[in-house]
Amino acid sequence: MDAQRLKASFARVAEQGDAVAMFFYADLFVRNPHLRDMFPVGMSGQRDKLLRALGHIVSRVDDLPNLLPFVQQLGRDHRRFGIVAEHYPQVGASLVATLRHFSGADWSEELAADWQAAYGLVAKVMQEAADEDALTSPAWWNGQVVGVERRRFDIAVLRVQPDRPLPYLPGQSVAVEVPARLRHWRYYSMANAPRPDNTVDFHVKLVDGGPVSTVLVRSTQTGDRIRMGAPIGTLTLDESSRRDVLLVAGSTGLAPLKAILEQLVRRPAPPRVHLFFGARDRDALYDLEDLTKLAQRHPWLTVVPAVSDESAGHGFSALLQSGGGEVEHGNLPDVVARRGPWDDHDTYVCGSPEMVGRTAERLTRLGVDRARVRLETYADAQR
Repeated sequence: MDAQRLKASFARVAEQGDAVAMFFYADLFVRNPHLRDMFPVGMSGQRDKLLRALGHIVSRVDDLPNLLPFVQQLGRDHRRFGIVAEHYPQVGASLVATLRHFSGADWSEELAADWQAAYGLVAKVMQEAADEDALTSPAWWNGQVVGVERRRFDIAVLRVQPDRPLPYLPGQSVAVEVPARLRHWRYYSMANAPRPDNTVDFHVKLVDGGPVSTVLVRSTQTGDRIRMGAPIGTLTLDESSRRDVLLVAGSTGLAPLKAILEQLVRRPAPPRVHLFFGARDRDALYDLEDLTKLAQRHPWLTVVPAVSDESAGHGFSALLQSGGGEVEHGNLPDVVARRGPWDDHDTYVCGSPEMVGRTAERLTRLGVDRARVRLETYADAQR
């Protein structure tokens, strides 16, 4: 298997854009009509995922130690779609047919052998990971919505009761499916540390055109059912560290950081924690009241709200006086930077890709060790 030949081949094929994924799925469903019901009715998001996953695998095909966890997680994730061993050869045949079609004159027996070997390795790792996961974990958890709070027109906080304990670490996420959007799985972070009653909270923001977020925010009611996949993610607390903690949350990126904060609350001697909670305007600071009460109860916690699209003030200072916080105005990375230094803190950042990237860059420039900055972004994953 020639890694450079595979990379060059995929680069040429990927230039054809969305047509590649459209051809692949058309070929797959013509050859195997029974597989169509395993996928959502609308396939645009699925096509994007296919190209991203292929690109990620091919770009790291010569770095197997770093590629292996990604492929193993793919195998575990595909359990919730009902993928079994017999499906892998069918997918492989359509993949090779697609690559051959878009390679044109560049296709050769050597290239075909490279792709078949690469796919065979990926399929083997995925199947082994799925089989191992099946020994200890269900393909999904059923859950019932037991609480709905609509904090504003585009943000809802949902409380869900799983049908069995959902083992997760604060900061992790699960894929969520609703009956009205079957096979449209979207990732949401739990917004609380594990509870004795096993309930979990999700902070959901409406995304324009998002099939799942629209249902969760606008029409979900108490008693409704959802399904949840296995927990994933590495935005988790370093339990071995006793350094102070910096949490930077943009909008509903607050969810995993609030779970981490609850974990810190349970420590006998918590470190000093600064939580920056940013949004465009004051109304979008949907969880500020709860965070303020938390800061009032715990003197080691400082909550700093920030708004980027309106002038400072607007009554926040009075709201947060007893909690030790003050309102800041500006983009969240700038607000965090001017309230430093943070070089002796463990840092956790979650929000939009732009905010997360800019915050990490600013902190690095300010001397924060990049190894102590953990990041997570939300975008299409929460649509």
